[in-house]
Amino acid sequence: MGNQRSSRIVFLVAVVFLITVGILLLTINTEDLKEPAQNMYGIVLDAGSSHTTMYIYKWPADKQNGTGIVSQHCECYINRGISSFASKRGGAAESLEECMNKAVKQIPKNRHQFTPVYLGATAGMRLLNMINHTESDEILKEVEHKLKTYPFGFKGATILTGQMEGAYGWITVNYLSENFIKYGIVGRWLSPNKQTVGALDFGGASTQITFETNEKVENNDNSLTLQLYGQAYQIYTHSFLCYGKDQMLRLLLVQLVKNQGYDGVLTHPCYPKDYNISMTLNKLFDSPCTVSSRPSPYNGSKKLQIQGSGNYQHCLENMLQIFSFQTCTYSKCSFNDIYQPNVTGNFMAFSAFYYTFDFLVQSTGIFINSPVLLKQAAVIVCNMTFQEMLQKDPKQHDHLQNYCATSAFMQVLLLKGYGFDQLSFPHISFQKTAGDTSIGWALGYMLSLSNLLPSESLALRKALRPGAWNTLIFLFTFLLLIAIASLLFFMCKNKKQSNSLL
Repeated sequence: MGNQRSSRIVFLVAVVFLITVGILLLTINTEDLKEPAQNMYGIVLDAGSSHTTMYIYKWPADKQNGTGIVSQHCECYINRGISSFASKRGGAAESLEECMNKAVKQIPKNRHQFTPVYLGATAGMRLLNMINHTESDEILKEVEHKLKTYPFGFKGATILTGQMEGAYGWITVNYLSENFIKYGIVGRWLSPNKQTVGALDFGGASTQITFETNEKVENNDNSLTLQLYGQAYQIYTHSFLCYGKDQMLRLLLVQLVKNQGYDGVLTHPCYPKDYNISMTLNKLFDSPCTVSSRPSPYNGSKKLQIQGSGNYQHCLENMLQIFSFQTCTYSKCSFNDIYQPNVTGNFMAFSAFYYTFDFLVQSTGIFINSPVLLKQAAVIVCNMTFQEMLQKDPKQHDHLQNYCATSAFMQVLLLKGYGFDQLSFPHISFQKTAGDTSIGWALGYMLSLSNLLPSESLALRKALRPGAWNTLIFLFTFLLLIAIASLLFFMCKNKKQSNSLL
């Protein structure tokens, strides 16, 4: 009888305890706590004319103002461009394997299916598309098929226009310069309304200039309006196909051949005095940039023996001849009858601009911040022998002979072409990276395309306020102690009653 009574009392205490806890949970104020969402990842393959670079980007799954907050996770370099596999079926796809296998390891497995993959081909594929549309399509189909075999979300492989390449580079530069957004102390993204930075890109087959302007752009093909982080930006952009480093060097050689003739021996004023090389005419004229300059009659197997002379002035004079400054059908032009408003504000120069500038500074010791100092450094480099250059930077054995030419090209392009002068030239910053992020069009591409991806909202859960939680803990402990005390009391009482009956 006593045991039944004890059980009923314990049962009643437990019921009261549960009812009390339930009432507290329903009536005590709670607040929403934000759980951090997982990172999202994106892969961009920058398929350039001379190499392909894979960039893996990541950003919080909750996005701000419709654009992902993207940072670089890692990168992988492939030393050949996909356009170079035009005559080798399967080669372009195979070249991507090493880097894509790395992506599988670098990105968490549970995010694979949510990770988009984009391949953007630039000037190398634009040139191939010009001379062999079928071949360029085959290469794109080939890499598409390869990328679809990986556990990611393949979103497309396309050939970017020069204007879009320039625009995406501009987005990258200003994103890394924090000109679009800035992280506030209270944890909100704020717009500082800072002046944007122009972008100067110098690739293998093209060069781009992009900057924000208030002037009316007379050619609509060079005008773009970008909407980023809730703001609109009106930019001027133009891409000069065939004026990237590799193609520019071909144009220069063709100009030298025109000036000196096709007798098989060529003096190259931009090559060091102790440098010589031979090549066939086919290697020189197999590009859309030079094919129209083929001599007639043409013997593609004929060899040219090229001997360097290391003459800065002659190098500059020949370099000027690959530009056209005579004709302008607009109010003002850069060169080749291309409209360009006046350059204003700060600029960031990257890709081959950076490597050329860095070599000039390192090899001459001149801190280049004016057109005069740029010329002084170029003269010194052009007067160096190949052996002297090799002592300066032995790791660049295959590129040293071209630094005089690229230095002269920078002078003509930046000063005479784009119109930088002694006042505006110091506002150009030559950079390879910003923080841990490489500068180029790929990040801008990812920033823009991330706006098309579904956004994951912050996961929400209900949570008690600290004061309410403390109260609940106190009541829980109090009731638990009462229940235990009651149980012990009745157990002892029942035991005494049992003993008394004995």
